Amino acid sequence: MISGFCQNGNAAEALDVLDEMRSEGVKMDPVTVASLLPVCALADDIVIGMLIHLYVVKHGLEADVFVSNALINMYAKFGILGHARRVFEQMEVRDLVSWNSIIAAYEQNDDPNTALGLFKKMQLLGFRPDLLTAVSLASIVSQLSDRQSSRCVHGFIVRRHWFVEDVVIGNAVVDMYAKVGAIDSSRTLFEELPVKDVISWNSLITGYAQNGLASEAIEVYQMMEEHREIIPNQGTWVSILPAYSHVGALQQGMRIHGRLIKNCLYLDVFVGTCLVDLYGKCGRLDDAMSLFYQVPRTSSVPWNAIISCHGIHGHGDQTLKLFNQMLDEGVKPDHVTFVSLLAACSHSGLVDEGQRFFYVMQEKCGITPSLKHYGSMVDLLGRAGRLEMAYDFIKNMPIQPDASVWGALLGACRIHGNVELGSFASDRLFEVDSENVGYYVLLSNIYANVGKWERVDKVRSLARDRGLKKTPGWSSIEVNNKVDVFYTGNQTHPKCVEIYKELKVLTARMKSLGYIPDYSFVLQDVEDDEKEHILMSHSERLAIAFGIISTPPKSTIRIFKNLRVCGDCHEATKFISRIAEREIIVRDSNRFHHFKNGTCSCGNYW
Repeated sequence: MISGFCQNGNAAEALDVLDEMRSEGVKMDPVTVASLLPVCALADDIVIGMLIHLYVVKHGLEADVFVSNALINMYAKFGILGHARRVFEQMEVRDLVSWNSIIAAYEQNDDPNTALGLFKKMQLLGFRPDLLTAVSLASIVSQLSDRQSSRCVHGFIVRRHWFVEDVVIGNAVVDMYAKVGAIDSSRTLFEELPVKDVISWNSLITGYAQNGLASEAIEVYQMMEEHREIIPNQGTWVSILPAYSHVGALQQGMRIHGRLIKNCLYLDVFVGTCLVDLYGKCGRLDDAMSLFYQVPRTSSVPWNAIISCHGIHGHGDQTLKLFNQMLDEGVKPDHVTFVSLLAACSHSGLVDEGQRFFYVMQEKCGITPSLKHYGSMVDLLGRAGRLEMAYDFIKNMPIQPDASVWGALLGACRIHGNVELGSFASDRLFEVDSENVGYYVLLSNIYANVGKWERVDKVRSLARDRGLKKTPGWSSIEVNNKVDVFYTGNQTHPKCVEIYKELKVLTARMKSLGYIPDYSFVLQDVEDDEKEHILMSHSERLAIAFGIISTPPKSTIRIFKNLRVCGDCHEATKFISRIAEREIIVRDSNRFHHFKNGTCSCGNYW
């Protein structure tokens, strides 16, 4: 009876039967114990688990290998690795299952280095890895982001023909390649799998989404939909909804929402949180808030999502209210909560509040700041123009600053035109991350803004010599359930002629109202006429013009951009919102801009 309830995930019923069994004086044997320990983890009841462990010790059942393995697995589920390790070390006989259990314990608790050390020790003792060992090893390699080792793991599995035997190992390797950034290898292996289940498809969709390839993730999901025998599950929705959020495919995301309402999965905390994130990142904050109050809010996950959504809209005061409400409801903030809070303060210019949160995080919540928190603080101070304070903050950091920290300082120097400090920050950046082309672009922008074209050419030559290419700017807009993507200078769209015609009309009307093009945002040293044409063909303007000619008058236009909106386009969009009598919502790489009647919600602070 206990085993039956356990196998069907009915933890409460299994524990009830245990109480009956004990009341009738029937003692537990190794089978009872090995069945019950996983239920303790399922019921999130460590007390009963430890009481069972005491029973095991008292009655000498620890010598049974199945009991010890069950104890290791239970403690691993609770993250109590010290107890799991002690059980393992005290085992009189260690079999392969025991080694797999302890390796998996560390792997599943984000300690890949210890897990890898145990794997090597297992090999030295002569144990031959099996399929389950390989599944853990694939996860270990992905956590270590070790692309070279991923090839070795793949080869090891191929030599044993395990792909044919079990789809689980195939899914693990598809996931491994995606997490080390080898998404092409992940796709190739996926295509070669002899059997594909829903987890296979979820792994590839997630892989594309996590590598910033949202359009490809959506394409794979659509392919999955054609296979009627594959039934989407929670993992599918948690994978695909962030992809829709990324490209701003609100209408397609709303169709998924409709499906989730039918099967009540929208009330699942993780799926519900993804829906909150979708609506918030597509500019529908009211809908995001409505959904937020429907999902379970006992964990920090949904709170982090709604705080982040308000932050990127520049609603700093609302994020403070939400954080206080979170505390009032007894929900403990985590490190992600404070990343979202600091970013919200940065977008709203709330410097004092941000500094207070940085203190509260450490002194009241006991959270040690990560590099993300330090980077957010530098961004907060630098964006507000306190560049020297930001630099002093970096100098006093207890850990070595990484590219995100120096990048935040460089970005602030670009905003405020500090050439000297920007040059210093870029030198530090190139020491820790010389392959990120974005930092070269930032530095060249700083020099271009003050007309130092020789230095602009030098920075660009340095990037070219290293084989780096600027990330192409794109903007997307969803019209009639279809997402159109525009690249700067794009002339291949079917409505290209109408788009440029509309832009010429808009530019003329803008100038009559006082618009003066800001050529400092053109990085080429060319004549003014050519500079004006370059500005007019920026991707966000192409998308806005397409939206105007393709949607009903006075309807809202929503644009999603992969890079930061340039200052001239920001000013131009104010004029366009007034001329076209449209609300234009633009989400760039940093935040939302709501343009209406010639003004922007950011108040020119971004």
